[in-house]
Amino acid sequence: MDIQTIKERIALIESKRESLVQLLEQPNLGTLRIDVNQALEEMDDLIEEFRRTFPEANHN
Repeated sequence: MDIQTIKERIALIESKRESLVQLLEQPNLGTLRIDVNQALEEMDDLIEEFRRTFPEANHN
């Protein structure tokens, strides 16, 4: 997999993040809140790891 493909996939993940944030704001989420929170944490970790691994990719 080349860097451009990885960048595109990370951008897609970043674009979906807001949907999870909005879902987390729902008052009737119940125990699903734990899973949504975990998904957000894992997405943030993935994005941060990508930025640390490919710092030059952040400027495009």
